[in-house]
Amino acid sequence: MTFEETGLKPELLSAISEMGFEQPTPIQEKTIPHLLNNNNDLVALAQTGTGKTAAFGLPLLHNIDTKSKAVQALVLCPTRELCLQITRDLEAFSKNIRGFKNIAVYGGTDIGKQIRELRDGGQIVVGTPGRVHDLIRRKVLNVGQIKWLVLDEADEMLTMGFKEEMDAILAETPAVKQTLLFSATMPKEIAEMTRKYLHNPEELSVGKRNSGAENVEHHYYVVHAKDKYATLKRIADNYPNCYAIVFCRTRMETREVAEKFMADGYNADALHGDLSQAQRDQVMSRFRSRNLQMLVATDVAARGLDVNDLSHVINYSLPDDPEVYIHRSGRTGRAGKSGISVSIVHMRETGKLRQIENVSNKRFVRKMVPGGEEICEVQLMHMIDKVVQVEVNDSRIDPYLPAIMEKFAGLSSEDILKRFVSAEFNRFLSYYKNAPDLNVQEKEKRGFEKRGNDRGRVTFSRLFVNAGKKQNLNASRLLGLINDQLKKKNIEIGKIDIQRKFSFFEIDSRYDDELIKAASRASLDGHPLKIDRVTGQEWPAQPREKGRSREGAFAGGRKRSVKR
Repeated sequence: MTFEETGLKPELLSAISEMGFEQPTPIQEKTIPHLLNNNNDLVALAQTGTGKTAAFGLPLLHNIDTKSKAVQALVLCPTRELCLQITRDLEAFSKNIRGFKNIAVYGGTDIGKQIRELRDGGQIVVGTPGRVHDLIRRKVLNVGQIKWLVLDEADEMLTMGFKEEMDAILAETPAVKQTLLFSATMPKEIAEMTRKYLHNPEELSVGKRNSGAENVEHHYYVVHAKDKYATLKRIADNYPNCYAIVFCRTRMETREVAEKFMADGYNADALHGDLSQAQRDQVMSRFRSRNLQMLVATDVAARGLDVNDLSHVINYSLPDDPEVYIHRSGRTGRAGKSGISVSIVHMRETGKLRQIENVSNKRFVRKMVPGGEEICEVQLMHMIDKVVQVEVNDSRIDPYLPAIMEKFAGLSSEDILKRFVSAEFNRFLSYYKNAPDLNVQEKEKRGFEKRGNDRGRVTFSRLFVNAGKKQNLNASRLLGLINDQLKKKNIEIGKIDIQRKFSFFEIDSRYDDELIKAASRASLDGHPLKIDRVTGQEWPAQPREKGRSREGAFAGGRKRSVKR
Protein backbone atom coordinates (compact mmCIF):
# COMPACT_ATOMS: atom_id res chain seq x y z
CA MET A 1 0.00 0.00 0.00
CA THR A 2 1.10 3.57 -0.72
CA PHE A 3 -0.01 6.66 1.20
CA GLU A 4 -2.06 7.71 -1.85
CA GLU A 5 -4.10 4.52 -1.50
CA THR A 6 -5.03 5.28 2.12
CA GLY A 7 -7.42 8.08 1.06
CA LEU A 8 -5.67 10.96 2.84
CA LYS A 9 -6.32 14.49 1.55
CA PRO A 10 -3.82 16.04 -0.91
CA GLU A 11 -2.43 18.56 1.62
CA LEU A 12 -1.29 15.68 3.84
CA LEU A 13 0.06 13.61 0.96
CA SER A 14 2.21 16.49 -0.27
CA ALA A 15 3.65 17.04 3.22
CA ILE A 16 4.40 13.32 3.61
CA SER A 17 6.09 13.27 0.21
CA GLU A 18 8.23 16.29 1.08
CA MET A 19 9.33 14.48 4.25
CA GLY A 20 10.54 11.57 2.10
CA PHE A 21 7.97 8.96 3.17
CA GLU A 22 6.65 6.72 0.41
CA GLN A 23 5.01 3.72 2.06
CA PRO A 24 3.19 3.44 5.40
CA THR A 25 4.60 1.24 8.14
CA PRO A 26 2.56 -1.85 9.11
CA ILE A 27 0.74 -0.05 11.96
CA GLN A 28 0.00 2.92 9.67
CA GLU A 29 -1.23 0.62 6.90
CA LYS A 30 -3.70 -0.97 9.29
CA THR A 31 -4.72 2.09 11.27
CA ILE A 32 -5.10 4.95 8.77
CA PRO A 33 -7.77 3.36 6.51
CA HIS A 34 -9.61 2.10 9.60
CA LEU A 35 -9.80 5.59 11.16
CA LEU A 36 -10.74 7.26 7.89
CA ASN A 37 -13.64 4.90 7.22
CA ASN A 38 -15.36 4.26 10.55
CA ASN A 39 -15.93 5.72 14.02
CA ASN A 40 -15.31 2.62 16.11
CA ASP A 41 -13.02 2.82 19.12
CA LEU A 42 -9.63 1.25 18.53
CA VAL A 43 -6.96 -0.58 20.51
CA ALA A 44 -3.68 -0.71 18.61
CA LEU A 45 -0.78 -2.80 19.90
CA ALA A 46 2.61 -1.82 18.49
CA GLN A 47 6.15 -1.35 19.74
CA THR A 48 7.85 2.01 20.19
CA GLY A 49 9.34 3.33 16.96
CA THR A 50 6.79 1.78 14.58
CA GLY A 51 5.27 5.08 13.42
CA LYS A 52 2.32 5.36 15.79
CA THR A 53 2.18 9.17 15.68
CA ALA A 54 1.46 9.19 11.95
CA ALA A 55 -0.93 6.27 12.42
CA PHE A 56 -3.31 8.39 14.51
CA GLY A 57 -2.07 11.89 13.60
CA LEU A 58 -2.72 11.76 9.86
CA PRO A 59 -6.38 10.62 10.21
CA LEU A 60 -6.96 13.30 12.89
CA LEU A 61 -5.57 16.00 10.59
CA HIS A 62 -7.65 14.66 7.72
CA ASN A 63 -10.87 15.00 9.74
CA ILE A 64 -10.19 18.19 11.73
CA ASP A 65 -12.47 21.17 11.03
CA THR A 66 -10.06 24.09 10.58
CA LYS A 67 -12.94 26.62 10.51
CA SER A 68 -13.42 26.05 14.25
CA LYS A 69 -10.79 26.91 16.86
CA ALA A 70 -12.40 24.69 19.50
CA VAL A 71 -10.45 21.71 20.84
CA GLN A 72 -11.57 18.75 18.75
CA ALA A 73 -8.93 16.15 19.69
CA LEU A 74 -6.97 15.43 22.86
CA VAL A 75 -3.79 13.34 22.75
CA LEU A 76 -2.50 12.11 26.12
CA CYS A 77 1.06 10.81 26.41
CA PRO A 78 3.33 9.97 29.37
CA THR A 79 6.20 12.49 29.13
CA ARG A 80 7.19 15.98 28.09
CA GLU A 81 9.62 14.60 25.48
CA LEU A 82 6.99 12.47 23.78
CA CYS A 83 4.50 15.35 23.96
CA LEU A 84 6.93 17.63 22.11
CA GLN A 85 7.78 14.89 19.60
CA ILE A 86 4.12 14.33 18.74
CA THR A 87 3.59 18.09 18.44
CA ARG A 88 6.55 18.45 16.07
CA ASP A 89 5.31 15.56 13.94
CA LEU A 90 1.77 17.02 13.72
CA GLU A 91 3.23 20.39 12.70
CA ALA A 92 5.29 18.71 9.97
CA PHE A 93 2.30 16.72 8.67
CA SER A 94 0.00 19.79 8.68
CA LYS A 95 2.39 22.28 7.07
CA ASN A 96 0.10 22.63 4.03
CA ILE A 97 -3.18 22.86 5.99
CA ARG A 98 -4.32 26.45 6.51
CA GLY A 99 -5.94 27.44 9.78
CA PHE A 100 -4.69 24.44 11.78
CA LYS A 101 -3.09 24.81 15.19
CA ASN A 102 -2.03 22.29 17.78
CA ILE A 103 -1.00 23.09 21.35
CA ALA A 104 1.44 21.21 23.59
CA VAL A 105 0.82 21.28 27.36
CA TYR A 106 3.18 19.64 29.84
CA GLY A 107 4.69 20.10 33.27
CA GLY A 108 8.06 21.55 34.23
CA THR A 109 7.53 24.79 32.32
CA ASP A 110 5.56 28.04 32.52
CA ILE A 111 1.84 27.27 32.66
CA GLY A 112 0.96 30.89 31.84
CA LYS A 113 2.21 30.60 28.25
CA GLN A 114 0.19 27.42 27.75
CA ILE A 115 -2.94 29.10 29.16
CA ARG A 116 -2.55 31.98 26.68
CA GLU A 117 -2.16 29.54 23.78
CA LEU A 118 -5.28 27.64 24.82
CA ARG A 119 -7.30 30.87 25.03
CA ASP A 120 -6.18 31.76 21.49
CA GLY A 121 -7.63 28.42 20.34
CA GLY A 122 -6.36 25.26 18.70
CA GLN A 123 -7.92 22.14 17.24
CA ILE A 124 -5.61 19.49 18.78
CA VAL A 125 -4.13 19.52 22.29
CA VAL A 126 -1.22 17.18 23.06
CA GLY A 127 -0.40 16.87 26.73
CA THR A 128 0.80 14.92 29.73
CA PRO A 129 -1.90 13.73 32.17
CA GLY A 130 -0.75 15.87 35.11
CA ARG A 131 -0.74 19.19 33.22
CA VAL A 132 -3.92 18.40 31.24
CA HIS A 133 -5.76 17.59 34.49
CA ASP A 134 -4.47 20.83 36.04
CA LEU A 135 -5.67 22.91 33.09
CA ILE A 136 -9.08 21.24 33.14
CA ARG A 137 -9.46 21.99 36.86
CA ARG A 138 -8.54 25.63 36.16
CA LYS A 139 -11.33 25.63 33.55
CA VAL A 140 -8.85 26.74 30.88
CA LEU A 141 -8.93 23.55 28.84
CA ASN A 142 -12.38 22.43 27.75
CA VAL A 143 -12.51 18.81 26.58
CA GLY A 144 -16.28 18.50 26.80
CA GLN A 145 -16.77 18.73 23.03
CA ILE A 146 -13.87 16.67 21.72
CA LYS A 147 -14.54 14.15 18.97
CA TRP A 148 -11.33 12.17 19.34
CA LEU A 149 -9.33 11.01 22.36
CA VAL A 150 -5.91 9.39 21.84
CA LEU A 151 -4.14 7.54 24.65
CA ASP A 152 -0.59 7.10 23.37
CA GLU A 153 1.69 4.68 25.26
CA ALA A 154 -1.15 4.02 27.68
CA ASP A 155 0.79 1.32 29.48
CA GLU A 156 3.59 3.80 30.18
CA MET A 157 1.14 6.31 31.64
CA LEU A 158 -0.22 3.70 34.03
CA THR A 159 3.29 2.56 34.98
CA MET A 160 4.17 6.16 35.84
CA GLY A 161 1.20 6.43 38.20
CA PHE A 162 -1.15 8.60 36.15
CA LYS A 163 -4.25 6.42 36.60
CA GLU A 164 -6.12 8.92 38.82
CA GLU A 165 -5.42 11.83 36.46
CA MET A 166 -6.44 9.76 33.44
CA ASP A 167 -9.69 8.70 35.12
CA ALA A 168 -10.47 12.33 36.00
CA ILE A 169 -9.69 13.54 32.46
CA LEU A 170 -11.75 10.84 30.77
CA ALA A 171 -14.68 11.66 33.05
CA GLU A 172 -14.72 15.20 31.58
CA THR A 173 -14.87 14.00 27.97
CA PRO A 174 -18.17 13.44 26.14
CA ALA A 175 -19.72 9.98 26.11
CA VAL A 176 -19.86 10.01 22.31
CA LYS A 177 -16.36 10.23 20.86
CA GLN A 178 -13.82 8.00 19.18
CA THR A 179 -11.18 6.72 21.60
CA LEU A 180 -7.88 5.41 20.25
CA LEU A 181 -5.64 3.52 22.66
CA PHE A 182 -2.07 2.79 21.60
CA SER A 183 0.12 0.54 23.73
CA ALA A 184 3.22 -1.61 23.34
CA THR A 185 1.96 -4.16 25.87
CA MET A 186 -1.40 -5.27 27.22
CA PRO A 187 -1.13 -5.62 31.01
CA LYS A 188 -4.30 -6.25 32.99
CA GLU A 189 -4.63 -2.53 33.87
CA ILE A 190 -4.86 -1.64 30.17
CA ALA A 191 -7.38 -4.42 29.63
CA GLU A 192 -9.47 -2.99 32.49
CA MET A 193 -9.21 0.54 31.05
CA THR A 194 -10.30 -0.78 27.66
CA ARG A 195 -13.40 -2.38 29.19
CA LYS A 196 -14.23 0.73 31.20
CA TYR A 197 -13.73 3.53 28.67
CA LEU A 198 -13.86 2.03 25.18
CA HIS A 199 -17.05 0.80 23.49
CA ASN A 200 -16.78 -2.38 21.44
CA PRO A 201 -13.27 -1.48 20.25
CA GLU A 202 -11.60 -3.09 17.32
CA GLU A 203 -8.12 -4.40 17.96
CA LEU A 204 -5.19 -4.01 15.61
CA SER A 205 -1.84 -5.54 16.35
CA VAL A 206 1.61 -5.35 14.80
CA GLY A 207 3.84 -8.11 16.15
CA LYS A 208 3.03 -10.25 19.18
CA ARG A 209 1.60 -9.06 22.44
CA ASN A 210 4.16 -8.35 25.14
CA SER A 211 6.99 -9.12 22.74
CA GLY A 212 10.12 -7.14 22.05
CA ALA A 213 11.28 -5.84 18.70
CA GLU A 214 12.12 -8.61 16.26
CA ASN A 215 15.51 -7.25 15.21
CA VAL A 216 16.98 -6.89 18.71
CA GLU A 217 19.46 -9.45 20.05
CA HIS A 218 19.26 -10.18 23.78
CA HIS A 219 22.59 -10.83 25.52
CA TYR A 220 23.42 -11.31 29.18
CA TYR A 221 26.58 -11.49 31.28
CA VAL A 222 26.73 -13.27 34.64
CA VAL A 223 29.15 -11.67 37.12
CA HIS A 224 29.50 -11.04 40.83
CA ALA A 225 27.58 -7.98 42.03
CA LYS A 226 30.84 -6.24 42.95
CA ASP A 227 32.05 -6.57 39.33
CA LYS A 228 29.03 -4.98 37.61
CA TYR A 229 30.68 -1.62 36.94
CA ALA A 230 33.92 -3.25 35.75
CA THR A 231 31.79 -5.37 33.39
CA LEU A 232 29.98 -2.26 32.12
CA LYS A 233 33.36 -0.67 31.34
CA ARG A 234 34.49 -3.74 29.43
CA ILE A 235 31.28 -3.78 27.39
CA ALA A 236 31.78 -0.10 26.55
CA ASP A 237 35.42 -0.74 25.57
CA ASN A 238 34.50 -3.82 23.52
CA TYR A 239 31.97 -1.78 21.48
CA PRO A 240 33.86 1.49 20.87
CA ASN A 241 31.16 2.86 18.55
CA CYS A 242 28.24 2.02 20.82
CA TYR A 243 25.53 4.65 21.34
CA ALA A 244 23.56 3.48 24.34
CA ILE A 245 21.21 4.09 27.23
CA VAL A 246 22.32 2.41 30.47
CA PHE A 247 19.34 1.70 32.74
CA CYS A 248 19.76 1.74 36.52
CA ARG A 249 17.24 1.01 39.26
CA THR A 250 17.53 4.15 41.43
CA ARG A 251 18.54 7.79 41.16
CA MET A 252 21.48 7.16 43.46
CA GLU A 253 22.73 4.25 41.36
CA THR A 254 22.31 6.37 38.23
CA ARG A 255 24.39 9.17 39.68
CA GLU A 256 27.08 6.80 40.94
CA VAL A 257 27.46 4.95 37.64
CA ALA A 258 27.48 8.16 35.58
CA GLU A 259 30.05 9.80 37.88
CA LYS A 260 32.34 6.75 37.66
CA PHE A 261 31.92 6.68 33.88
CA MET A 262 32.82 10.34 33.51
CA ALA A 263 35.76 10.05 35.94
CA ASP A 264 37.09 7.19 33.78
CA GLY A 265 37.01 9.38 30.69
CA TYR A 266 33.82 8.20 28.98
CA ASN A 267 31.39 10.56 27.23
CA ALA A 268 28.52 9.91 29.63
CA ASP A 269 26.00 11.73 31.79
CA ALA A 270 23.04 10.97 34.04
CA LEU A 271 19.31 11.48 33.56
CA HIS A 272 17.18 11.17 36.69
CA GLY A 273 14.35 12.80 38.59
CA ASP A 274 16.53 15.16 40.62
CA LEU A 275 17.47 17.19 37.53
CA SER A 276 15.71 20.45 36.77
CA GLN A 277 13.95 20.73 33.41
CA ALA A 278 16.76 22.94 32.09
CA GLN A 279 19.40 20.39 33.16
CA ARG A 280 17.36 17.58 31.64
CA ASP A 281 17.02 19.44 28.35
CA GLN A 282 20.77 20.08 28.25
CA VAL A 283 21.62 16.43 28.84
CA MET A 284 19.15 15.27 26.20
CA SER A 285 20.42 17.81 23.67
CA ARG A 286 23.98 16.55 24.14
CA PHE A 287 22.86 12.93 23.83
CA ARG A 288 20.77 13.48 20.70
CA SER A 289 23.67 15.31 19.05
CA ARG A 290 25.94 12.39 20.06
CA ASN A 291 28.21 14.55 22.18
CA LEU A 292 27.33 11.92 24.78
CA GLN A 293 27.92 8.28 23.95
CA MET A 294 26.32 6.81 27.07
CA LEU A 295 23.19 8.09 28.81
CA VAL A 296 22.76 6.59 32.29
CA ALA A 297 19.09 6.80 33.27
CA THR A 298 16.27 5.54 35.45
CA ASP A 299 13.14 4.15 33.78
CA VAL A 300 10.99 7.08 34.90
CA ALA A 301 13.48 9.69 33.64
CA ALA A 302 13.76 7.93 30.26
CA ARG A 303 10.02 7.61 29.64
CA GLY A 304 9.01 8.89 26.23
CA LEU A 305 12.54 9.63 25.03
CA ASP A 306 12.62 9.42 21.25
CA VAL A 307 16.24 8.81 20.22
CA ASN A 308 17.08 7.16 16.93
CA ASP A 309 19.90 4.79 16.05
CA LEU A 310 20.70 3.47 19.52
CA SER A 311 23.07 0.55 19.07
CA HIS A 312 22.66 -0.82 22.61
CA VAL A 313 20.36 -0.77 25.58
CA ILE A 314 22.30 -1.86 28.67
CA ASN A 315 20.46 -3.11 31.75
CA TYR A 316 22.87 -2.33 34.57
CA SER A 317 20.04 -3.45 36.85
CA LEU A 318 17.20 -5.66 35.67
CA PRO A 319 13.68 -4.29 36.15
CA ASP A 320 11.24 -6.19 38.36
CA ASP A 321 8.53 -6.06 35.69
CA PRO A 322 9.24 -8.01 32.47
CA GLU A 323 7.17 -5.50 30.50
CA VAL A 324 9.55 -2.73 31.57
CA TYR A 325 12.37 -4.78 30.03
CA ILE A 326 10.36 -5.00 26.80
CA HIS A 327 10.05 -1.21 26.74
CA ARG A 328 13.74 -0.76 27.44
CA SER A 329 14.89 -3.15 24.72
CA GLY A 330 12.45 -1.59 22.25
CA ARG A 331 14.47 1.62 22.28
CA THR A 332 17.07 0.01 20.03
CA GLY A 333 16.51 -1.91 16.80
CA ARG A 334 14.04 0.70 15.53
CA ALA A 335 13.04 1.66 11.99
CA GLY A 336 14.26 -1.66 10.62
CA LYS A 337 17.74 -1.37 12.13
CA SER A 338 19.35 -3.96 14.37
CA GLY A 339 20.23 -3.47 18.02
CA ILE A 340 21.47 -5.28 21.11
CA SER A 341 19.88 -5.38 24.55
CA VAL A 342 22.50 -6.27 27.18
CA SER A 343 21.82 -7.34 30.77
CA ILE A 344 24.47 -7.48 33.49
CA VAL A 345 23.20 -9.92 36.12
CA HIS A 346 24.47 -11.64 39.22
CA MET A 347 23.47 -15.16 40.26
CA ARG A 348 20.45 -14.11 42.32
CA GLU A 349 18.96 -12.39 39.28
CA THR A 350 19.08 -15.28 36.84
CA GLY A 351 15.52 -16.25 37.75
CA LYS A 352 14.33 -12.88 36.48
CA LEU A 353 15.87 -13.61 33.09
CA ARG A 354 13.78 -16.73 32.74
CA GLN A 355 10.64 -14.78 33.56
CA ILE A 356 11.49 -12.05 31.06
CA GLU A 357 12.33 -14.62 28.40
CA ASN A 358 8.98 -16.34 28.90
CA VAL A 359 6.97 -13.11 28.80
CA SER A 360 8.79 -11.60 25.82
CA ASN A 361 9.18 -14.90 23.96
CA LYS A 362 12.76 -13.93 23.18
CA ARG A 363 15.88 -16.03 23.30
CA PHE A 364 18.57 -14.73 25.64
CA VAL A 365 22.17 -15.61 24.82
CA ARG A 366 24.84 -15.69 27.48
CA LYS A 367 27.99 -13.86 26.46
CA MET A 368 31.30 -14.06 28.25
CA VAL A 369 32.73 -10.81 29.62
CA PRO A 370 35.61 -10.03 27.25
CA GLY A 371 39.12 -10.36 28.59
CA GLY A 372 41.87 -7.75 28.48
CA GLU A 373 43.62 -9.07 25.36
CA GLU A 374 40.35 -9.25 23.41
CA ILE A 375 39.44 -5.65 24.33
CA CYS A 376 42.92 -4.37 23.50
CA GLU A 377 42.70 -5.97 20.05
CA VAL A 378 39.28 -4.39 19.44
CA GLN A 379 40.49 -0.96 20.55
CA LEU A 380 43.67 -1.18 18.49
CA MET A 381 41.78 -2.07 15.31
CA HIS A 382 39.26 0.69 16.05
CA MET A 383 42.06 3.23 16.35
CA ILE A 384 43.71 2.00 13.12
CA ASP A 385 40.38 2.27 11.27
CA LYS A 386 40.01 5.88 12.44
CA VAL A 387 43.51 6.71 11.21
CA VAL A 388 42.90 5.07 7.82
CA GLN A 389 39.59 6.92 7.35
CA VAL A 390 40.72 10.36 8.55
CA GLU A 391 40.60 13.14 5.97
CA VAL A 392 43.96 14.83 5.32
CA ASN A 393 44.12 18.55 4.53
CA ASP A 394 47.29 18.56 2.44
CA SER A 395 47.51 22.34 2.13
CA ARG A 396 47.48 22.77 5.91
CA ILE A 397 49.80 19.85 6.72
CA ASP A 398 52.42 20.21 3.95
CA PRO A 399 54.20 23.26 5.47
CA TYR A 400 54.95 21.24 8.60
CA LEU A 401 56.24 18.13 6.83
CA PRO A 402 59.94 19.13 6.62
CA ALA A 403 60.14 19.71 10.39
CA ILE A 404 58.20 16.51 11.03
CA MET A 405 60.48 14.46 8.77
CA GLU A 406 63.50 15.93 10.56
CA LYS A 407 62.07 14.75 13.90
CA PHE A 408 61.61 11.26 12.48
CA ALA A 409 65.10 11.04 10.98
CA GLY A 410 66.72 7.74 11.85
CA LEU A 411 63.40 5.98 12.53
CA SER A 412 62.01 3.35 10.20
CA SER A 413 58.40 3.53 9.07
CA GLU A 414 57.68 0.55 11.34
CA ASP A 415 59.18 2.38 14.34
CA ILE A 416 57.14 5.50 13.59
CA LEU A 417 53.96 3.43 13.33
CA LYS A 418 54.67 1.68 16.63
CA ARG A 419 55.22 5.00 18.38
CA PHE A 420 51.96 6.51 17.09
CA VAL A 421 50.01 3.43 18.10
CA SER A 422 51.63 3.34 21.54
CA ALA A 423 50.93 7.03 22.17
CA GLU A 424 47.19 6.37 21.81
CA PHE A 425 47.03 2.79 22.98
CA ASN A 426 49.28 2.47 26.03
CA ARG A 427 46.50 3.33 28.49
CA PHE A 428 44.47 0.30 27.36
CA LEU A 429 47.50 -1.96 27.55
CA SER A 430 48.26 -0.67 31.04
CA TYR A 431 44.67 -0.85 32.31
CA TYR A 432 44.00 -4.36 31.04
CA LYS A 433 47.37 -5.85 31.95
CA ASN A 434 46.65 -9.00 33.98
CA ALA A 435 42.91 -8.19 33.88
CA PRO A 436 40.99 -10.85 35.86
CA ASP A 437 38.24 -13.06 34.45
CA LEU A 438 34.95 -11.47 35.60
CA ASN A 439 32.69 -14.32 34.46
CA VAL A 440 30.78 -16.39 37.00
CA GLN A 441 30.39 -20.08 36.27
CA GLU A 442 26.66 -20.45 36.75
CA LYS A 443 25.17 -23.32 38.72
CA GLU A 444 22.35 -22.94 36.20
CA LYS A 445 19.29 -23.77 38.24
CA ARG A 446 17.26 -21.45 36.04
CA GLY A 447 15.67 -24.24 34.07
CA PHE A 448 16.55 -22.77 30.69
CA GLU A 449 16.17 -25.39 28.01
CA LYS A 450 18.27 -25.36 24.87
CA ARG A 451 16.03 -25.12 21.84
CA GLY A 452 18.67 -26.13 19.38
CA ASN A 453 17.20 -27.39 16.16
CA ASP A 454 13.75 -25.89 15.75
CA ARG A 455 13.02 -23.06 13.34
CA GLY A 456 16.44 -23.10 11.75
CA ARG A 457 18.38 -22.51 14.94
CA VAL A 458 21.85 -23.87 15.56
CA THR A 459 22.50 -27.62 15.34
CA PHE A 460 24.95 -28.75 18.01
CA SER A 461 27.52 -31.53 18.05
CA ARG A 462 28.30 -33.18 21.41
CA LEU A 463 32.03 -33.34 22.13
CA PHE A 464 34.27 -34.84 24.80
CA VAL A 465 37.55 -33.35 26.07
CA ASN A 466 40.06 -35.23 28.22
CA ALA A 467 40.42 -32.43 30.80
CA GLY A 468 38.37 -31.33 33.77
CA LYS A 469 38.62 -29.72 37.18
CA LYS A 470 41.84 -31.57 37.97
CA GLN A 471 43.47 -29.75 35.05
CA ASN A 472 41.96 -26.43 36.26
CA LEU A 473 39.44 -26.38 33.44
CA ASN A 474 36.26 -24.34 33.94
CA ALA A 475 33.58 -23.08 31.57
CA SER A 476 35.26 -19.74 30.94
CA ARG A 477 38.63 -21.38 30.27
CA LEU A 478 37.02 -23.92 27.95
CA LEU A 479 35.43 -21.13 25.93
CA GLY A 480 38.80 -19.39 25.73
CA LEU A 481 40.44 -22.62 24.62
CA ILE A 482 37.87 -23.07 21.83
CA ASN A 483 38.30 -19.47 20.74
CA ASP A 484 42.11 -19.83 20.65
CA GLN A 485 41.96 -22.98 18.54
CA LEU A 486 39.37 -21.74 16.03
CA LYS A 487 40.47 -18.09 15.86
CA LYS A 488 36.82 -17.18 15.37
CA LYS A 489 34.29 -15.23 17.39
CA ASN A 490 30.56 -15.75 17.96
CA ILE A 491 30.70 -19.52 17.71
CA GLU A 492 27.76 -20.77 19.72
CA ILE A 493 28.41 -23.18 22.57
CA GLY A 494 25.58 -25.13 24.16
CA LYS A 495 25.63 -27.20 27.33
CA ILE A 496 28.86 -27.54 29.29
CA ASP A 497 29.54 -30.22 31.90
CA ILE A 498 32.91 -29.90 33.67
CA GLN A 499 33.74 -33.11 35.54
CA ARG A 500 36.87 -34.03 37.48
CA LYS A 501 39.12 -35.53 34.78
CA PHE A 502 37.06 -34.96 31.66
CA SER A 503 34.30 -32.70 30.33
CA PHE A 504 31.49 -32.60 27.80
CA PHE A 505 30.26 -29.66 25.77
CA GLU A 506 28.19 -28.79 22.72
CA ILE A 507 29.40 -26.71 19.78
CA ASP A 508 27.85 -25.43 16.56
CA SER A 509 28.20 -28.50 14.34
CA ARG A 510 29.66 -26.42 11.52
CA TYR A 511 32.88 -26.13 13.51
CA ASP A 512 33.26 -29.55 15.20
CA ASP A 513 35.66 -31.08 12.63
CA GLU A 514 37.84 -28.01 12.65
CA LEU A 515 38.01 -27.97 16.45
CA ILE A 516 38.80 -31.69 16.74
CA LYS A 517 41.63 -31.31 14.24
CA ALA A 518 43.04 -28.12 15.81
CA ALA A 519 42.92 -29.55 19.36
CA SER A 520 45.08 -32.53 18.37
CA ARG A 521 48.05 -30.16 18.50
CA ALA A 522 46.98 -28.32 21.65
CA SER A 523 47.69 -28.71 25.35
CA LEU A 524 46.39 -27.26 28.60
CA ASP A 525 49.17 -26.39 31.07
CA GLY A 526 51.30 -29.16 29.55
CA HIS A 527 48.42 -31.67 29.47
CA PRO A 528 47.95 -32.94 25.86
CA LEU A 529 44.36 -32.44 24.77
CA LYS A 530 42.11 -34.76 22.91
CA ILE A 531 38.65 -33.75 21.71
CA ASP A 532 36.30 -36.25 20.12
CA ARG A 533 32.61 -36.71 19.40
CA VAL A 534 30.12 -38.23 21.81
CA THR A 535 27.97 -40.84 20.14
CA GLY A 536 24.25 -41.10 20.80
CA GLN A 537 21.44 -38.55 20.76
CA GLU A 538 21.18 -37.74 24.46
CA TRP A 539 23.63 -35.99 26.72
CA PRO A 540 25.77 -38.78 28.21
CA ALA A 541 24.71 -39.93 31.67
CA GLN A 542 27.95 -40.34 33.60
CA PRO A 543 28.27 -41.91 37.03
CA ARG A 544 28.91 -39.40 39.77
CA GLU A 545 32.61 -39.22 40.47
CA LYS A 546 33.83 -39.70 43.96
CA GLY A 547 34.04 -36.45 45.91
CA ARG A 548 32.11 -34.44 43.32
CA SER A 549 28.98 -32.66 44.47
CA ARG A 550 25.75 -33.11 42.57
CA GLU A 551 25.51 -29.47 41.62
CA GLY A 552 28.75 -29.85 39.64
CA ALA A 553 27.13 -32.52 37.50
CA PHE A 554 24.99 -31.74 34.52
CA ALA A 555 22.02 -33.29 36.30
CA GLY A 556 22.03 -30.25 38.61
CA GLY A 557 20.84 -27.92 35.86
CA ARG A 558 21.02 -27.29 32.14
CA LYS A 559 23.59 -24.95 30.69
CA ARG A 560 22.32 -22.04 28.70
CA SER A 561 23.83 -21.84 25.23
CA VAL A 562 26.38 -19.04 24.97
CA LYS A 563 28.44 -17.37 22.30
CA ARG A 564 32.10 -16.60 22.55
